[in-house]
Amino acid sequence: MAIRSSKAWISLLLALAVALSARAEESSSPEGEAVLTLDVDNFDDAVAKHPFMVIEFYAPWCGHCKNLAPEYEKAAQELSKHDPPIVLAKVDANEEKNRPLATKYEVQGFPTLKIFRNQGKNIQEYKGPREAEGIVEYLKKQVGPASKEIKSPEDAATLIDDKKIYIVGVFTEFSGTEFTNFMEVAEKLRSDYDFGHTLHANHLPRGDAAVERPLVRLLKPFDELVVDSKDFDVAALEKFIDASSTPRVVTFDKNPDNHPHLLKYFQSSAAKAMLFLNFSTGPFESFKSAYYGAAEDFKDKEVKFLIGDIEASQGAFQYFGLKEDQAPLILIQDGDSKKFLKEQIEPDQIVSWLKDYFDGKLTPFRKSEPIPEANNEPVKVVVADNLDDMVFKSGKNVLIEFYAPWCGHCKKLAPILEEAATTLQSDEDVLIAKMDATANDVPSQFDVQGYPTLYFVGPSGKLTSYDGGRTADDIVDFIKKNKETAGQTVTEKVAEKVEAAKEDVKDEL
Repeated sequence: MAIRSSKAWISLLLALAVALSARAEESSSPEGEAVLTLDVDNFDDAVAKHPFMVIEFYAPWCGHCKNLAPEYEKAAQELSKHDPPIVLAKVDANEEKNRPLATKYEVQGFPTLKIFRNQGKNIQEYKGPREAEGIVEYLKKQVGPASKEIKSPEDAATLIDDKKIYIVGVFTEFSGTEFTNFMEVAEKLRSDYDFGHTLHANHLPRGDAAVERPLVRLLKPFDELVVDSKDFDVAALEKFIDASSTPRVVTFDKNPDNHPHLLKYFQSSAAKAMLFLNFSTGPFESFKSAYYGAAEDFKDKEVKFLIGDIEASQGAFQYFGLKEDQAPLILIQDGDSKKFLKEQIEPDQIVSWLKDYFDGKLTPFRKSEPIPEANNEPVKVVVADNLDDMVFKSGKNVLIEFYAPWCGHCKKLAPILEEAATTLQSDEDVLIAKMDATANDVPSQFDVQGYPTLYFVGPSGKLTSYDGGRTADDIVDFIKKNKETAGQTVTEKVAEKVEAAKEDVKDEL
């Protein structure tokens, strides 16, 4: 199964940072296992039996899945004693017959855990811990009410963790449109945040007690510690929570408490400014002060800020094609995935460089491997700096593979592409090529959501995604049928001749 690139690299970033720092008769689970084993045959029946169920989509070869397995089993054993029991299950999403399940539930990497509520009518991403104790604690909260009533300061002290985000609705009564909308949002976002509701703001540990109700109060351990909103429109409330729950400057280091903010940061479609430097050496405090000041200066701009420690950010360096000797560096990736880079930046240059970006004065930076001096193999090597010439301006019919060096499916496909390219080597109008999508920026025309991804590009510039068979004969047949000559494919020419023949028959009649 191909892993979607957008999520895969986010997982890589977080994985590198971390590295540095239920009933047996309902499934075919091996005897003694509390985790239910599901497959495509019993999946729907199992989900339909349970109002609440957690399912892990895994691959047997996945190292993170192997690390999770004993913790997941230990949690399942503990949660089976809960009243009512909380069911944990797993499905091998790499097995051929189960792949439709992985597609249906948008599994984009391994392991993926999802919470199935109300017999599968409501499905959410599991965003909790990956060790047994944390899994148990997190899921016990998930099966209760989405928002808990705070009746006293003592309740607030028990429920509200000063180190976490907590969202409280303060009402005159627990009814009406505002309360209904608040509870709807709490149910929708409960896997991300803890919610509470109260009739008395003075029960809360922070914020003005003499406030006009109703309002939503978001308590957080960073930036301004309390943020209030009185807009109870569902979409507006979600937007308020999203905007207020991310630090103005996200920190990329070894602290696991920062990882939820990192995941949210990299998943955002907004422009991203990233300052990378060594946290333990050099004038770190000077950089931090200048960068936080810049984030405040440009807080009204559509850009999110991150400061990253080089030691913890190796995944980001790999993804963006950066080198440690370029640091301290600042990088911006805009909403169109264009990148702008300033190497060896000084603290007093940060604000002016950001201003130049917002004023449109900077030239984009492109990640590319060097153009190969020799390119004589049947499958040609394409890099970001020569893709335009080799694919769009070559005048050829080009089948291009976007691959990742670590991808097992790509390794299996390599000799097949080689065979197809050798077969078509005498056809000067055809080119089969490959590009390492982890080492080169992929142009936006190509929707590369996993590896390998193949596209066919005709001399006219027409792009066709290749979803055909994975044999050399399949690939050769596809190219021959879709090959353009004078702006037409063979198939189009045949269709044209058929239509012409029909017209001739009509004329004779």
